[in-house]
Amino acid sequence: MSGSNELSRRDFIKVTTGIVGGLIGAVIGLPAVYYLIDPALREGGKDAWIPIGNFDDMQIGVPYAFSFTRVQVNGWERTASSFGGYAVRRSEDPNDLLILNSRCTHLACTVNWSAEAGAFLCPCHDASFSIEGGVLHGPPPRDLDVYEEHRLTEDGLIEIFFKES
Repeated sequence: MSGSNELSRRDFIKVTTGIVGGLIGAVIGLPAVYYLIDPALREGGKDAWIPIGNFDDMQIGVPYAFSFTRVQVNGWERTASSFGGYAVRRSEDPNDLLILNSRCTHLACTVNWSAEAGAFLCPCHDASFSIEGGVLHGPPPRDLDVYEEHRLTEDGLIEIFFKES
């Protein structure tokens, strides 16, 4: 039979087994590869506009506390991080807002507004910041960070532009 164009039974079984095995491998293997690679290809925790509160609820000269949580997907890991801050309304103009991050610039402890002291106080090392976020006392190397970009929506909500860093 060798040298002829006819396919032997043995060769037919080899070719058929190879084709069927390849199809089964593709049917099982491709979804498995996609399942393993897909989380790594997804983007998570993009920059976004975050609503922090209603502009009418913010009183002039009184810090307005807000907080939010962002979920970041890093491959197969999901990490939720909490952020917060204070919006200080200076006038009736929505553009005249100072929006401060509530993390102390020393060791990232959360600062709290004290009406009696008229300052933001850090409980970790007794640091204090003015209502404008400037360092008044303590070890922080710089002023509180500021959320630079904010806007007023048609619904009266103040939103900040949060950048993943």
